[in-house]
Amino acid sequence: MTPTPRLLADSPTGLDRHQSVLVLDFGSQFTQLIARRLRESGVFCEIHPPTVSAEDIESRRPIGLILSGGPQSVYDSDATLFDPRLFHLGIPILGICYGMQLIARELGGRVEGAARREYGRAEIDVSVDSPLFQGLAERQVVWMSHGDSVQRVPDGFSTCASTENSSTVAFEDLDRGIFGIQFHPEVSHTTEGTSILNNFLFRICEASGDWSMTSYLDEAVMALQRVSAGRQVLCALSGGVDSSVV
Repeated sequence: MTPTPRLLADSPTGLDRHQSVLVLDFGSQFTQLIARRLRESGVFCEIHPPTVSAEDIESRRPIGLILSGGPQSVYDSDATLFDPRLFHLGIPILGICYGMQLIARELGGRVEGAARREYGRAEIDVSVDSPLFQGLAERQVVWMSHGDSVQRVPDGFSTCASTENSSTVAFEDLDRGIFGIQFHPEVSHTTEGTSILNNFLFRICEASGDWSMTSYLDEAVMALQRVSAGRQVLCALSGGVDSSVV
């Protein structure tokens, strides 16, 4: 695995003052939406490639990690993987779809192609004893998008949600704080999705919700003024709307 350049633990934006959750992007079309949901809940979030090293992640001192979904199968020869040392950092981890399957594969579970691909609306039955589903309904509507499924959970894990088609659509290892869900909580079609993410943030990661876009703008402006004082600054834009709002 070739590591990416080191992340800036001493970021000039001053965002290291806030709690943060890091999302590793495995190519899901919903990765940006995951980040948006977390920020809407008052928790700062950064998206990074899955090749980022355990040392780089540890230097950021995140309170949680989320492994996104993705279009691949974990048993493909060219499947996108991640640094397995992340499991030993003591940071809560939530795997979503492909991310859940990666957790299962890396920790000794079994992932296989499902007899029937699941795409769209589904109903799941959950264990409300799980901190991920605490306070929520025992039956929920979720949004599925996968062709593989976890056939055997890794040692130390227990199943905490199922459907008629699959005995395991969510699992957990409470001792290590590792969770996986086969569906997408970030999309509006998952009726309890925001609550599930908030349970991960506030019950499991113990987030304080200390971030807002307003504070980010204020801190970023002050930090850039401090760093650039007395210097010339070059800002290159692509010309699109997203970049020109810089």
